[in-house]
Amino acid sequence: MRRLIFGFSLIGLGSLVACGINKTQSLSNNKEIVIANEVLPEAQKPCFAGAYYRKLVSSHDYWRGIEGTVVLPTITFDEDRRHPKKPGQYLDNPSIYLGGSMGNQETDIGLTWEVVKEENGQVSKQRKAFRPFLRRTEHVSGQLAIFENAPAKKEYYWYAGEEVKMSLFLVSDKKVRFVVEGAGKKFERDFDCDGYLLSAVGEFKRVNAIDQVANEGKPVQATKTKVLNAEWKNTSLFRLVNNNIVSVPFKKTRYTEMMCPSVDYFDVKASVQQVSVGAERLTISGVALK
Repeated sequence: MRRLIFGFSLIGLGSLVACGINKTQSLSNNKEIVIANEVLPEAQKPCFAGAYYRKLVSSHDYWRGIEGTVVLPTITFDEDRRHPKKPGQYLDNPSIYLGGSMGNQETDIGLTWEVVKEENGQVSKQRKAFRPFLRRTEHVSGQLAIFENAPAKKEYYWYAGEEVKMSLFLVSDKKVRFVVEGAGKKFERDFDCDGYLLSAVGEFKRVNAIDQVANEGKPVQATKTKVLNAEWKNTSLFRLVNNNIVSVPFKKTRYTEMMCPSVDYFDVKASVQQVSVGAERLTISGVALK
Protein backbone atom coordinates (compact mmCIF):
# COMPACT_ATOMS: atom_id res chain seq x y z
CA MET A 1 0.00 0.00 0.00
CA ARG A 2 2.19 2.81 -1.25
CA ARG A 3 1.01 6.36 -0.98
CA LEU A 4 -1.30 7.39 -3.81
CA ILE A 5 0.43 9.25 -6.64
CA PHE A 6 -1.65 11.96 -8.33
CA GLY A 7 -4.77 10.55 -6.65
CA PHE A 8 -4.60 7.06 -8.17
CA SER A 9 -2.29 4.39 -9.53
CA LEU A 10 -2.47 1.63 -12.09
CA ILE A 11 -1.31 -1.97 -11.78
CA GLY A 12 -1.17 -4.76 -14.32
CA LEU A 13 -3.76 -7.39 -13.35
CA GLY A 14 -1.56 -10.38 -14.12
CA SER A 15 1.36 -9.26 -11.95
CA LEU A 16 -0.94 -8.24 -9.10
CA VAL A 17 -2.71 -11.58 -8.93
CA ALA A 18 0.58 -13.47 -9.18
CA CYS A 19 2.56 -11.41 -6.69
CA GLY A 20 -0.02 -9.85 -4.41
CA ILE A 21 -0.70 -6.15 -4.12
CA ASN A 22 2.48 -4.55 -5.41
CA LYS A 23 1.94 -1.21 -7.07
CA THR A 24 4.92 -0.62 -9.29
CA GLN A 25 3.45 1.68 -11.93
CA SER A 26 1.51 4.92 -11.91
CA LEU A 27 -0.11 7.06 -14.55
CA SER A 28 1.87 10.06 -15.66
CA ASN A 29 -0.81 12.75 -15.47
CA ASN A 30 -2.53 14.44 -12.56
CA LYS A 31 -6.14 13.96 -13.65
CA GLU A 32 -8.56 12.23 -11.33
CA ILE A 33 -9.59 8.94 -12.89
CA VAL A 34 -13.22 8.70 -13.97
CA ILE A 35 -14.98 5.37 -13.46
CA ALA A 36 -17.81 4.95 -15.94
CA ASN A 37 -21.19 4.38 -14.31
CA GLU A 38 -19.71 4.37 -10.81
CA VAL A 39 -22.42 3.72 -8.24
CA LEU A 40 -22.81 6.31 -5.48
CA PRO A 41 -22.88 5.16 -1.84
CA GLU A 42 -26.05 5.15 0.22
CA ALA A 43 -26.77 8.33 2.16
CA GLN A 44 -26.98 6.37 5.42
CA LYS A 45 -27.04 2.85 6.81
CA PRO A 46 -28.51 1.50 10.04
CA CYS A 47 -26.20 0.74 12.97
CA PHE A 48 -25.81 -2.83 14.19
CA ALA A 49 -25.95 -2.90 17.98
CA GLY A 50 -23.25 -4.25 20.27
CA ALA A 51 -20.12 -2.11 19.82
CA TYR A 52 -18.80 1.43 19.53
CA TYR A 53 -17.52 1.73 15.97
CA ARG A 54 -16.77 4.09 13.12
CA LYS A 55 -17.27 2.52 9.71
CA LEU A 56 -16.70 3.88 6.23
CA VAL A 57 -18.41 1.56 3.72
CA SER A 58 -18.28 1.82 -0.05
CA SER A 59 -21.10 1.72 -2.55
CA HIS A 60 -22.28 -1.69 -3.81
CA ASP A 61 -20.32 -1.80 -7.07
CA TYR A 62 -17.61 -3.65 -8.98
CA TRP A 63 -14.88 -3.12 -6.37
CA ARG A 64 -12.02 -5.60 -5.96
CA GLY A 65 -10.77 -4.64 -2.51
CA ILE A 66 -9.52 -1.95 -0.15
CA GLU A 67 -6.24 -0.83 1.42
CA GLY A 68 -5.10 1.69 4.02
CA THR A 69 -2.18 2.87 6.12
CA VAL A 70 -2.83 3.54 9.81
CA VAL A 71 -0.88 4.54 12.91
CA LEU A 72 -2.16 2.30 15.70
CA PRO A 73 -3.90 3.96 18.65
CA THR A 74 -3.24 4.10 22.38
CA ILE A 75 -5.74 2.27 24.61
CA THR A 76 -6.93 3.10 28.12
CA PHE A 77 -9.23 0.50 29.67
CA ASP A 78 -12.09 0.88 32.13
CA GLU A 79 -10.87 -0.89 35.28
CA ASP A 80 -14.49 -1.47 36.33
CA ARG A 81 -15.02 -3.64 33.25
CA ARG A 82 -12.59 -6.46 33.91
CA HIS A 83 -13.58 -9.85 32.51
CA PRO A 84 -15.01 -11.91 35.41
CA LYS A 85 -13.83 -15.23 33.94
CA LYS A 86 -10.47 -14.13 32.50
CA PRO A 87 -8.30 -12.27 35.03
CA GLY A 88 -6.19 -9.60 33.36
CA GLN A 89 -8.62 -9.07 30.48
CA TYR A 90 -11.46 -6.62 29.94
CA LEU A 91 -14.97 -6.71 28.52
CA ASP A 92 -13.94 -4.10 25.92
CA ASN A 93 -11.70 -5.05 23.02
CA PRO A 94 -10.35 -2.56 20.44
CA SER A 95 -10.02 -3.53 16.79
CA ILE A 96 -9.04 -1.89 13.49
CA TYR A 97 -9.96 -3.75 10.35
CA LEU A 98 -11.03 -3.93 6.74
CA GLY A 99 -13.71 -6.15 5.26
CA GLY A 100 -16.48 -6.45 2.77
CA SER A 101 -19.75 -7.99 1.71
CA MET A 102 -20.24 -9.94 -1.50
CA GLY A 103 -22.64 -12.70 -2.47
CA ASN A 104 -24.41 -12.33 0.90
CA GLN A 105 -21.19 -13.16 2.75
CA GLU A 106 -19.59 -10.72 5.19
CA THR A 107 -15.89 -10.51 6.10
CA ASP A 108 -14.06 -8.67 8.91
CA ILE A 109 -10.28 -8.88 8.48
CA GLY A 110 -7.62 -6.84 10.25
CA LEU A 111 -6.14 -6.32 13.72
CA THR A 112 -7.64 -6.92 17.15
CA TRP A 113 -6.21 -6.53 20.67
CA GLU A 114 -5.17 -10.06 21.64
CA VAL A 115 -3.23 -12.35 23.93
CA VAL A 116 0.35 -13.25 22.99
CA LYS A 117 2.70 -16.13 23.62
CA GLU A 118 5.31 -15.13 26.18
CA GLU A 119 9.03 -15.90 25.87
CA ASN A 120 8.54 -18.87 28.23
CA GLY A 121 5.97 -20.35 25.83
CA GLN A 122 2.96 -19.55 28.02
CA VAL A 123 -0.05 -17.68 26.67
CA SER A 124 -0.38 -14.30 28.37
CA LYS A 125 -3.27 -13.76 30.76
CA GLN A 126 -3.59 -10.21 29.44
CA ARG A 127 -4.23 -9.03 25.92
CA LYS A 128 -1.00 -7.27 25.00
CA ALA A 129 -0.78 -6.56 21.27
CA PHE A 130 -2.69 -6.01 18.06
CA ARG A 131 -2.73 -9.32 16.20
CA PRO A 132 -4.24 -10.21 12.79
CA PHE A 133 -7.63 -11.90 12.61
CA LEU A 134 -9.84 -13.14 9.78
CA ARG A 135 -13.59 -13.68 10.03
CA ARG A 136 -16.24 -14.68 7.50
CA THR A 137 -19.92 -15.48 7.82
CA GLU A 138 -21.42 -18.67 6.43
CA HIS A 139 -22.46 -18.90 2.78
CA VAL A 140 -25.34 -20.54 0.95
CA SER A 141 -22.79 -22.82 -0.76
CA GLY A 142 -22.40 -24.63 2.55
CA GLN A 143 -19.17 -22.88 3.53
CA LEU A 144 -19.14 -22.44 7.30
CA ALA A 145 -18.57 -19.28 9.29
CA ILE A 146 -15.07 -19.08 10.73
CA PHE A 147 -12.91 -16.85 12.94
CA GLU A 148 -9.15 -17.29 13.14
CA ASN A 149 -6.11 -15.43 14.41
CA ALA A 150 -2.61 -15.23 13.00
CA PRO A 151 -0.21 -17.56 14.85
CA ALA A 152 0.88 -16.32 18.28
CA LYS A 153 4.36 -15.26 17.16
CA LYS A 154 6.15 -12.00 17.89
CA GLU A 155 6.51 -11.23 14.17
CA TYR A 156 2.72 -10.92 14.07
CA TYR A 157 2.30 -8.53 17.02
CA TRP A 158 1.84 -4.80 16.53
CA TYR A 159 1.72 -2.03 19.13
CA ALA A 160 0.43 1.49 19.75
CA GLY A 161 2.25 4.10 17.67
CA GLU A 162 3.41 1.67 14.98
CA GLU A 163 2.43 2.41 11.39
CA VAL A 164 0.95 -0.51 9.46
CA LYS A 165 -0.35 -1.00 5.94
CA MET A 166 -3.35 -3.30 5.48
CA SER A 167 -4.92 -4.53 2.27
CA LEU A 168 -7.74 -6.87 1.35
CA PHE A 169 -7.92 -7.88 -2.32
CA LEU A 170 -10.01 -10.30 -4.36
CA VAL A 171 -7.31 -12.36 -6.14
CA SER A 172 -9.60 -14.95 -7.76
CA ASP A 173 -13.10 -16.33 -7.49
CA LYS A 174 -13.79 -17.34 -3.86
CA LYS A 175 -10.44 -16.12 -2.53
CA VAL A 176 -9.27 -12.86 -0.93
CA ARG A 177 -5.74 -11.94 0.04
CA PHE A 178 -5.06 -10.10 3.31
CA VAL A 179 -1.70 -8.42 3.93
CA VAL A 180 -0.64 -6.39 6.95
CA GLU A 181 2.90 -5.06 7.27
CA GLY A 182 4.81 -2.41 9.17
CA ALA A 183 7.49 -1.87 11.84
CA GLY A 184 9.58 -4.61 10.21
CA LYS A 185 6.83 -7.25 10.44
CA LYS A 186 4.48 -8.79 7.88
CA PHE A 187 1.54 -11.22 7.81
CA GLU A 188 -0.07 -12.47 4.59
CA ARG A 189 -2.91 -14.94 4.17
CA ASP A 190 -5.19 -16.09 1.35
CA PHE A 191 -8.67 -16.65 2.73
CA ASP A 192 -11.46 -18.69 1.13
CA CYS A 193 -14.78 -16.81 0.77
CA ASP A 194 -17.30 -18.50 -1.53
CA GLY A 195 -19.43 -15.38 -1.97
CA TYR A 196 -16.58 -13.31 -3.42
CA LEU A 197 -16.48 -13.53 -7.24
CA LEU A 198 -14.52 -11.48 -9.78
CA SER A 199 -17.67 -10.82 -11.81
CA ALA A 200 -19.82 -9.79 -8.84
CA VAL A 201 -20.67 -6.47 -7.24
CA GLY A 202 -19.93 -5.93 -3.57
CA GLU A 203 -18.89 -3.39 -0.97
CA PHE A 204 -15.74 -2.89 1.10
CA LYS A 205 -15.25 -1.13 4.41
CA ARG A 206 -12.82 0.32 6.94
CA VAL A 207 -13.65 0.07 10.66
CA ASN A 208 -12.30 1.35 14.00
CA ALA A 209 -14.10 -0.20 16.96
CA ILE A 210 -14.39 -0.91 20.65
CA ASP A 211 -15.94 -4.38 20.54
CA GLN A 212 -17.65 -5.68 23.68
CA VAL A 213 -17.50 -9.27 24.90
CA ALA A 214 -20.73 -11.30 24.43
CA ASN A 215 -22.64 -8.15 23.49
CA GLU A 216 -23.34 -8.60 19.77
CA GLY A 217 -26.80 -7.37 18.85
CA LYS A 218 -27.35 -5.78 22.26
CA PRO A 219 -27.21 -2.11 23.29
CA VAL A 220 -23.66 -0.93 24.02
CA GLN A 221 -22.54 -1.27 27.62
CA ALA A 222 -21.42 1.90 29.40
CA THR A 223 -17.63 2.06 29.62
CA LYS A 224 -14.79 4.49 30.28
CA THR A 225 -12.51 2.67 27.81
CA LYS A 226 -10.92 4.94 25.21
CA VAL A 227 -9.03 4.22 21.98
CA LEU A 228 -6.99 7.33 21.31
CA ASN A 229 -5.55 8.92 18.17
CA ALA A 230 -5.66 6.25 15.51
CA GLU A 231 -4.42 8.02 12.38
CA TRP A 232 -5.31 6.85 8.90
CA LYS A 233 -2.70 8.23 6.48
CA ASN A 234 -4.67 7.13 3.40
CA THR A 235 -7.31 4.65 2.26
CA SER A 236 -8.17 3.52 -1.27
CA LEU A 237 -10.36 1.08 -3.19
CA PHE A 238 -9.32 -1.33 -5.95
CA ARG A 239 -11.18 -1.68 -9.23
CA LEU A 240 -10.61 -3.29 -12.63
CA VAL A 241 -10.56 -0.61 -15.34
CA ASN A 242 -9.52 -1.40 -18.93
CA ASN A 243 -7.97 -4.70 -17.82
CA ASN A 244 -5.83 -3.00 -15.19
CA ILE A 245 -6.34 -2.80 -11.43
CA VAL A 246 -6.76 0.84 -10.45
CA SER A 247 -6.35 2.17 -6.91
CA VAL A 248 -8.66 5.14 -6.29
CA PRO A 249 -8.92 7.25 -3.12
CA PHE A 250 -11.62 6.29 -0.62
CA LYS A 251 -12.90 9.85 -0.51
CA LYS A 252 -16.19 11.22 0.77
CA THR A 253 -18.08 10.62 -2.48
CA ARG A 254 -17.23 6.89 -2.26
CA TYR A 255 -18.41 5.94 1.22
CA THR A 256 -21.28 5.97 3.67
CA GLU A 257 -20.06 7.30 7.03
CA MET A 258 -21.24 5.56 10.19
CA MET A 259 -20.56 6.38 13.87
CA CYS A 260 -22.40 3.93 16.08
CA PRO A 261 -24.28 4.04 18.38
CA SER A 262 -24.02 7.84 17.91
CA VAL A 263 -21.58 10.59 16.97
CA ASP A 264 -21.27 11.53 20.67
CA TYR A 265 -18.58 8.89 21.24
CA PHE A 266 -16.21 9.94 18.47
CA ASP A 267 -13.69 12.69 17.83
CA VAL A 268 -12.72 12.76 14.15
CA LYS A 269 -10.33 15.35 12.74
CA ALA A 270 -9.40 15.70 9.07
CA SER A 271 -8.48 18.51 6.72
CA VAL A 272 -9.98 18.80 3.24
CA GLN A 273 -6.79 17.30 1.82
CA GLN A 274 -6.90 14.39 4.24
CA VAL A 275 -10.53 13.64 3.42
CA SER A 276 -9.65 13.56 -0.29
CA VAL A 277 -7.28 10.60 0.28
CA GLY A 278 -9.25 8.74 2.95
CA ALA A 279 -7.17 10.05 5.87
CA GLU A 280 -8.16 11.18 9.36
CA ARG A 281 -7.27 11.12 13.07
CA LEU A 282 -9.79 9.32 15.25
CA THR A 283 -10.56 8.78 18.95
CA ILE A 284 -13.35 6.53 20.29
CA SER A 285 -14.55 7.00 23.86
CA GLY A 286 -17.15 5.07 25.83
CA VAL A 287 -17.75 8.34 27.69
CA ALA A 288 -19.59 10.77 25.44
CA LEU A 289 -17.31 13.48 24.04
CA LYS A 290 -20.11 15.79 22.87
